Amino acid sequence: MSDASRWSRFLRFGGISASVLVLVLLAALAWGWKRLERSLPQLDGARALPGLKAVVTVERDALGIPTLTAGSRQDLARATGFVHAQDRFFQMDLLRRRSAGELAELFGAAALPLDRRARLHEFRSLAGRVVAALPESERTLLAAYAEGVNHALATAPRPWEYELLRLPPVAWRPEDTVLCIYSMALDLQDHSGKFEQALVTVRETLGASALAFFAPRIGPEDAALDDTTAPLAPIPNERALNLRASAPAATPTAQHRPPEASVLFGFATDGHRESKPGSNSFGVEGTLTGGAALLENDMHLGLSVPNVWYRARFRWTDASGIAHDLTGATFPGTPAMAVGSNGHVAWGFTASYTDTGDLVRVQPDAVVPEAMYLVEGRPVDFERRRHVIRVKGGDDDVLETRWTRWGPIIGESPTRHPLAYRWTFHDPAAVNLRLVALETARSVDDAIRAAHEAGIPPLNLLAADRDGQLAWTIAGRLPERFGHDGRLPVPWAYGDRGWKGFLAPDRIPVIIAKPGDVLWTANQRIVGADALDRLGEQGYDEATRAGRIRDRLRELQAAHAAGGRPVTPADLLAIALDDRNTRLDRWQKKLVECLDDAAVAQQPRRAELRRLVKEWDGRARVDSVSYRLVRAWRSALANRALTPLFAPCVEASPRFDFRSLPYELPLEALVDQKPLHLLAPEYSSWENLMLAAADDVVAEMDRQRIPLAKATWGERNRLRMQHPFASFLPKWVAETLCMPAQSLPGDSDMPRVQTPSDGASQRMIVAPGQESAGIYHQPGGQSGHPLSPYFRAGHDAWVRGEATPFLPGPARHTLSLQP
Repeated sequence: MSDASRWSRFLRFGGISASVLVLVLLAALAWGWKRLERSLPQLDGARALPGLKAVVTVERDALGIPTLTAGSRQDLARATGFVHAQDRFFQMDLLRRRSAGELAELFGAAALPLDRRARLHEFRSLAGRVVAALPESERTLLAAYAEGVNHALATAPRPWEYELLRLPPVAWRPEDTVLCIYSMALDLQDHSGKFEQALVTVRETLGASALAFFAPRIGPEDAALDDTTAPLAPIPNERALNLRASAPAATPTAQHRPPEASVLFGFATDGHRESKPGSNSFGVEGTLTGGAALLENDMHLGLSVPNVWYRARFRWTDASGIAHDLTGATFPGTPAMAVGSNGHVAWGFTASYTDTGDLVRVQPDAVVPEAMYLVEGRPVDFERRRHVIRVKGGDDDVLETRWTRWGPIIGESPTRHPLAYRWTFHDPAAVNLRLVALETARSVDDAIRAAHEAGIPPLNLLAADRDGQLAWTIAGRLPERFGHDGRLPVPWAYGDRGWKGFLAPDRIPVIIAKPGDVLWTANQRIVGADALDRLGEQGYDEATRAGRIRDRLRELQAAHAAGGRPVTPADLLAIALDDRNTRLDRWQKKLVECLDDAAVAQQPRRAELRRLVKEWDGRARVDSVSYRLVRAWRSALANRALTPLFAPCVEASPRFDFRSLPYELPLEALVDQKPLHLLAPEYSSWENLMLAAADDVVAEMDRQRIPLAKATWGERNRLRMQHPFASFLPKWVAETLCMPAQSLPGDSDMPRVQTPSDGASQRMIVAPGQESAGIYHQPGGQSGHPLSPYFRAGHDAWVRGEATPFLPGPARHTLSLQP
C-alpha cells in the first residue's frame, strides 16, 4: 500500500474518531445541562409543605423577590426555610461550615486555614448549647425553619453545587442557624484580639507616647454624634523615639508588606483588607420630611456570588389578629428579617467596632510553664483540647488548643507572655433569636428595646418610625468590665479585673434625634466620655467617611431651615453615592507642592505626574487619573514613612500591620511638622521622602505597563465578585458564575464605599409607612443558580446606582405551599 493510501485511511479513521469524540462531548454537555436544569426550583403551582397550619403563597416578581403570605409567624418561618433552600442552600451550607470549621469536608486541604481559625472557638458545640437555652417560642421558630429547609432538599433534585462536588447535601438543624450568626460574628468582630495586640505591640516596643500619638482614642476630626473631639497627642520626642540614632538594620529600606487578605470560597482570609467590613446608615428626623423619619442603610461586606442578603416581603397575621407586612433583606440560614421596614418602623445596621473581647495576660507556672498557669498565685492546669478536621481527599487534620478559665490561648505579647482571649461569643448567652421583635416594632422605643435584647454581633442600630422619630443605639450584647478598660492586656489572675456579665440595657447608650435633627453612623466612634468607656473600642474607622455624610446631611438641614423642600429618598441616595474623598484634597495639595520645578528638573517623569494630579476634583470616578495617582502616592508615602518607624513592632510581632492603626492624621502631622528624628536615615529630608514616594507611583505604573495618562481609577477598581467555585474551575467556566468585572466608582474614605471585592452589599432608603416611595438595590441576583433568570437580575441597577423600588413588583410566578 502506498504512503498516500495509508495517509488517506488514517485521515478517514481520524475523521471518524474526531466526529465520535465531538458527539460524545456534546452528549456529555447535554446530559450535564439537563442535570443542571433539573435543579432549578419550582416557582409555580402547588407544593406540599408538611407542618403548615394553613396555605402559604409565595409570589415572585420580575427580580425573583418573593412575597410570602402566611397565617402565622411559625408558618412564615417554615416557608422562609423552604424558599431559602430553593435559591440559596449552598450559601447557607457554607455559612454554617465557616463558623463550625468544616469547609475542608467540601473543598479539601485548601480550606484548612479557615477551618483551623474557626475551630479554635468551638462554635459547633456552642450552637447546641445556645439552642437548648432559648425560650420555647424561639426554638419553635428555628425548628419550623429547619423543617422547611429540609423538605425543600428532600423533595427536589439536589442543588447543582453538590452535583459538581459529588457529595450529598447535609440536612439542616436548628443549631445551624446559630452557626450562621457566628459566621457573621467572625466577619464583623475581632475574633482573635488583633487590634488589641497591635496596640500592646506599639506600647511595649515604641512606648506610651507613640501609642498616644499613633492610636488616639479620640481625635481632632472625629464625627461622633455627641460632637466630642480631642487634640492629637504630641509627636514622640527624640528621647522616646529616634530613627536617626538607630542602627541601619533597625530602619530597613524595604517596604514591609504584611499579608493581604484574599477571598477563599467566599470568605476573607486573615490579613489586611483594603476596606474592612463596615457600613453606612443615616437618617433625618420627621420634621425635615414633613412626616415619617427617613432612613438610609448600606452594609459594606465582602462581595461574592451569591450575595449575602436575600430580599423578601413577609405578610402574616398574629394570634391577636393583627396583620403584619414588612419588606427588606433576610440572611439565608436564619428566619428573621435582618433589615427593612414594617410600615411603622424602619431599621438598619452598621458595624459598631465596640469592644467585645479582651486579651488576658497569662502567667505560666515557673516549673511547668507549658502545662500550668497561675491563678491567685496557685498553679492551674491548662485545658488541652483536640479537634479533628475532616479533609476531603486527604488525611484528617488535628488541631490542638490550650484553654484557660478566661478563654483560649491565641498568641503572646512582645514580652512573651501568653495571651488568652475572652470573647463575648464564647458565652452561649450572647446569641438568641430576639431580633425578630424588630419585625413587629411599632415605634423607635420598641426598636431600642428589641435591640438591647438581641443576641447578634454588636452593631449600630439606626431606627426611624412613622411618627418622625429617629434614634441610635447598640444592638447586641456587650461585656460589663471591672478593674480595667479593656484597651490593653492585663492579668485577671487575682479577681480584681475581669467581666461581670453583660451590660444592662439601661447602661447601653441611646441617642434620640431632636426635632429637625440628623443622625449618622459610618463605623466611626459614636460617643465619648463615660459612654465610650462602656462601649470600648475595637478599631473604629477614621472619620473621613462619617464626616462627609454628616456634612451632607447638615447641608440638607440648612436648606430646609431656609425654606427648602422636604428631604426625599433621592436626597439620601445622592449622599450614599457620593464618591468624593475630602481627605485626599489635602494630600493632593502636598503632592503638587513637592513636585516643584526643582524636583521636576531632577527627574523628567515627575513633570507628567504633576500635570496629571493637577487635574483634580477629589472624586473616585472610573475615568479619573488624578484620583488614582494621588491615592497611590499617599499609600507609598505611608509605607516609606511608617515602615522604618514600626520595624521594631514587626520584629516583635511579625503579623503587626501599621494599617490596622488610625494612622492618617498622625502621618499628616509628621509630613507637616517634619520631625527629623522620626525620618529614616536613608532620607536627607522629608521632602526627599515625599519625592521618593512620587517616584514609586511612576515605577509601579511602569511595572504594570500602564501609561500614566491611562492609569484611571476604574482600571484599578474593577469588580471582583466571584463564586466560591471560581478558584478551582477553568476560567471560561468560572466567568459564567461570577459577576462581570466592571469598573466601579467609589473607594473606602467616602460614602460610596467600593473596592474590587468589598462594598455595599445592599442599599435601602425608606420612610416607614411610605415604602412605595422607597429605594433598594443590591449586587448579584436573588438566585444562586446560574441558569435562573434571577441569577443576575437587579445587579446592573446596583452598578449604576439606580433608584429602583424598595417593594417587590407585580407577581410573575406564584407557588402555593399547602399543609
